[in-house]
Order: sequence, then C-alpha cells, then structure tokens
Amino acid sequence: MPLRRKKSRLLLHTQVPARVTESFILSGYRFPDYSFLECLLSAFQPTNETGNFWTHFLAVFVFALSFLELFASWEPTPSFSDPFFYPLWTYFIGVFGLLLASSMAHLFNSMSLLVREICFFVDYGTISAYTVGSSLAYFYYIHPQATAAPANVSTDPWLVRSVGQAVSAPQPAPQRSLRGAGFFETLYIPSACLVAVICTLACCSTRRRWRRYRYFIRTFVFLLPFTVASAPIFYRLYAGPQNGTLAPFFYRHCFWLLASAVFNVSKIPERFSPGRFDIWGHSHQWFHCCTFMSILDELRMIKGEIRGLSAVAAAAAQLPLAASTLCSTYGVMFGVQCCIGGIISAFAVRASADHNEKAVDVDQRKCN
Repeated sequence: MPLRRKKSRLLLHTQVPARVTESFILSGYRFPDYSFLECLLSAFQPTNETGNFWTHFLAVFVFALSFLELFASWEPTPSFSDPFFYPLWTYFIGVFGLLLASSMAHLFNSMSLLVREICFFVDYGTISAYTVGSSLAYFYYIHPQATAAPANVSTDPWLVRSVGQAVSAPQPAPQRSLRGAGFFETLYIPSACLVAVICTLACCSTRRRWRRYRYFIRTFVFLLPFTVASAPIFYRLYAGPQNGTLAPFFYRHCFWLLASAVFNVSKIPERFSPGRFDIWGHSHQWFHCCTFMSILDELRMIKGEIRGLSAVAAAAAQLPLAASTLCSTYGVMFGVQCCIGGIISAFAVRASADHNEKAVDVDQRKCN
C-alpha cells in the first residue's frame, strides 16, 4: 500500500531522472517504474502524458473512418485486394503505425528508463515508415504523369499501365513539359527509403547525444522526409496536370506541418508560463494535433487524386488497374521496416548495456 500510494502521486521535475524531464514542464511526472496495468490506468488520470496519449490514440479511429469512407462512397464497391489500392493500403499501414506507436510510447514510457528509450526508438521508426507509405501513395496517385491524358487516346506509358488499356480522353489544358518525370520512375522511391533510414538513425541518436539540440534536430528530421516525399507534388504544381483538390489540400497539409514544427521547437505555450500547462495544453499536445490535421488533409488530397484517376479511366468501363505490385508496395514497406527494425534493435541493445552498466556502478557504490 505505501508503494502504491507513492506511485499514484505525481512527481515534480526534481524528483525524476533528468532524462525523463521535458523543458518547462515542472510537474505531472509519473513514478518511473509503473507496471503494465498501472500504465493503462494512467490514461484516465491527469498526468503530463495523458493528453499526449489521447491526441493520437483517438486519431487512429478518426483516420480509419476517413480512410474507409473512400471505399464506402465508391460505386461499384471495389475489392480491397485490387492492385490499384496497394499503395493506398501501404499508406494506411504507415499512418496507422505512426499514430498507434506514438500513443503507446507516451502511455508505457514510465515502466522503466530502458522501456522509455525503446518506446521512443519505435516511435521515431514509425515516423520514417509513414513517410515511405506517403511516398508510395504519391508515386502511384500523384505521379507527374498520373493524369496526363493526351487527346483522344492516351499513349502515355504510365497512364496506360494505370488504367490497364488506352483510354479515350478530352484534350487537356496546355501543360509545361514533363521531361523531368523520368526521375520519379527510377530514383524517387529509393531516395525516400534512404532518407527514412537516415532520419531514424538521427532521431535515435538524439537520445544519447546532442540532447541540448534534440528538439531542433528531431523537428528538422521530421520535415526532411516530407520535403523529399513531396517532390511529385511540387513537380505537379509547377508542370501540371492538376485538378481542383491537389493544391488546396497540399497547402493546408504544409500549413499544419509548419505549425507542428513551430510548437515542437518553440515549446509554446509552456515556455511563457512554466508549470501552468504541465497537464493540459502544452506544446507536445498541440504538436500531435497539428500533425494529425496535416495527415487528414494529406489523406483528402490522395483521395481526390484517386477519384481523378478513376474519372480518367471511366471510359474503360472498369476500375483502373495500377502498375503497382505486391513487391513494389508491400515489399518496399516491409524492406524499410526491416532496416528500421535493425536500427532500433541496435540502439535498444546499446541502451540496455548502458542501463546495466549504470546499475552495476550503483551497486558497487552501495557496497563501498
């Protein structure tokens, strides 16, 4: 009973290890050796992690409903296993993993210092995996030539592969040359995967070094994959073709990402009133909210492009058959996840070794 009462009492920043504290958050910390059940119960108690958990855990269900709305509104109802939707499902896997891993990391990170490190290693890895899922969706649905249909009958290789046959289409508006589209065919997906791996390494490293600049580094690493992944959109906005949904949703997506970066780096509002926003309203909760709003606008943008592709293929009287394959979508995601898993395992092993060394040092000091 005394131990349980002690654990139920929230602690000050001076009562927990320095690695657990957050800038300008003075109270609301949980005892650093909660059990699994106590972590679950803490989701319904006012701690400095409660809002961090719910802002992404509830977002899982909101995202899933918004995602499935595309299939519910499609006539006739498509098959979930259609190759055309492979990139969309890999995108779903990336977002679902990001939101779930983030919420679980904030819920269970008080089990021990080692578990805390592993939780956030996994969290950083899912952010990188999400960017790869976005890149796959962009490549197959927002490719620079994805909706470029020449007059009368399309002979564009990408569109023919997407639709499954030549499609009659009206004469499009004049466009700039798409000569640079060859880059996306060869280097875009490998570049996105490489950046995802590098970003996982950088984020995990900030838990061992560069701690003074950890928020800036993590934010920069968070935005870097977005810049690479958005290359098809930047190209489409410059060279066309475009539809009515691409630009507005993309600009809103950028706005929410920028807002999330500002909150994460500036530590507003708790910077101006330390202690006042320890439980509710601190910057990391706003960071979560802005990040999820950016994901929702990204999903709306992708759904709009998918509907545009289906409209181009309407003359074929069938659902477009994408050029995507199991290997080029799920295979790519699985390969990236394996690389990220290897990085997380290496950092986890190192963190475990450091933890054991510190425990031995403490025991030796007690003996002395």
